[in-house]
Amino acid sequence: MQPLRLVLVDDHALFREGLISLLSFQDDFTVVGEAEDAEGALSQARALEPDIVLMDIELPGEDGVTATQRLTMEIPAVTVVMLTVHGDSQTLFEAIKAGAQGYLIKNVRSRELLEQLSGLARGEAAISRRIDTRILEEIRGQTDPFGPDEKLTAREMEVLELVTARLSNAEITERLVISEHTVKNHMKSILSKLHLHDRHQAAAYGVALGWLPRPRRSG
Repeated sequence: MQPLRLVLVDDHALFREGLISLLSFQDDFTVVGEAEDAEGALSQARALEPDIVLMDIELPGEDGVTATQRLTMEIPAVTVVMLTVHGDSQTLFEAIKAGAQGYLIKNVRSRELLEQLSGLARGEAAISRRIDTRILEEIRGQTDPFGPDEKLTAREMEVLELVTARLSNAEITERLVISEHTVKNHMKSILSKLHLHDRHQAAAYGVALGWLPRPRRSG
């Protein structure tokens, strides 16, 4: 299996150098580019077509969330993982809705960072374990963000939970005893209601919101 190709986006050169040094010892990853601002990130992504962009949120000029929205719209195949010193819930949701498939706090330990990045290749959402109970409680206490026609049904929640557990559509079909066409329709409705692009983002959103448990890692 080819190593995952990464572009690092952070305005602190020392932080980028530290990540490059860490990842240089890993066979699963290779850093192909780096940038210090949003325009540099977009330029690097266009030119290099990386698998993953590690995107700082606080960038000079345009912020990382806005850059992520532009990047994922232009290059939907790229996976964006936000890196930040902050763990506030509002920024987390904005990042996921912008197209990010991961959200990691910068004080994460190197082992967890590598585990989370490896999980992306398996279709997992990279959400830092350091987004702690306090934040989840804050999220649960928020005013309901959905209108009456946007609430997920009980069946849609079942489907989303199985997606978070990394089951395929065929496996969900078997588990819920419904047709694969019905599963796809439920998934389409979920994405529409959450205003998200794909099943990985929906799973990340559900875990971050506290609706669903974090998927257990194999091994």
